[in-house]
Amino acid sequence: MAHPDPLYLRIAQEIEARIRSGDLRPGQRLPSIRQIADRWGVAIATATRVVATLREDGLAETKVGSGTVVSASPGRPGPAGRVKAPVARPRTGSSGAKQALSREYLLRTAIAIADVEGSDAVSMRRVAAELDVGPMSLYRHVANKDDLVTQMADLVFGEAELPHPGPAGWRAKLELVARRQWALCCRHLWLPQAVSFTRPSLAPNMMVHTEWILRALDGLGLSLRTRMQEALALHSLVLHVALSTADEAEAAQETGVTLARWLQAQQARTEELFASGRFPLLAQLHEESAPDLDELFEYSLARHLDGFAILVGER
Repeated sequence: MAHPDPLYLRIAQEIEARIRSGDLRPGQRLPSIRQIADRWGVAIATATRVVATLREDGLAETKVGSGTVVSASPGRPGPAGRVKAPVARPRTGSSGAKQALSREYLLRTAIAIADVEGSDAVSMRRVAAELDVGPMSLYRHVANKDDLVTQMADLVFGEAELPHPGPAGWRAKLELVARRQWALCCRHLWLPQAVSFTRPSLAPNMMVHTEWILRALDGLGLSLRTRMQEALALHSLVLHVALSTADEAEAAQETGVTLARWLQAQQARTEELFASGRFPLLAQLHEESAPDLDELFEYSLARHLDGFAILVGER
């Protein structure tokens, strides 16, 4: 029977058990990210999440010259109390026999893994293990990992319902579709990396978004080519800012250092630079909080649409 917890939590629980039993003692070095990846046969991103989980639960700490070691006081509750990833399971019939694996079960399981551990953690073998089926069972639905990720992204794009005909006016329509795509990217941080502009996938739900934008720009006197360029530019704006969100989440996961702690660690160097007088305008801003990516997205969207309005007006 498949395990209810994502793999990174199961590994963290194994290491926690060794700590609780005294097999790993305070100050003793823990397995490195590479050692975890090799021993359990997982992706580096998954191994990184294991170490980050142990740090967050107070079981591990970084010691200069020694790397990651068992915390001096590993007394907090371990990862067993964490929120579990909502991995879908094949249903069972009244006789208890497992029903045939469906494409949606497969994709929902892969999406749950990617949402927690990143797309690097998704593999045919890993998804099969989560579903408690043989890897060959997956090939009835997907050709390989690239196809799997494409279908995952397409299913996710289907989560954003686009109304017909939508709000009045081209600007309101473009704001609506951009914000719904932004919400998808914030919910699924791996999504921006699954979208390609140079080698676009023939994915129906993604194509629905593009078609919707083209129709939103109908009647403005623009050529179909110009409308397509605008659709791609809008997609690009959303995905570019979303990549920064994903990068920050990955950095926090890999290092175990939150953005607030990272900024605090940079404070001395920051004050030194601003005290030099070379950056007087930046110095007026540096007391503000960390960059707000939601705010950056909204500003970028508004300025982009302002520029597009000029093009529409010229027509």
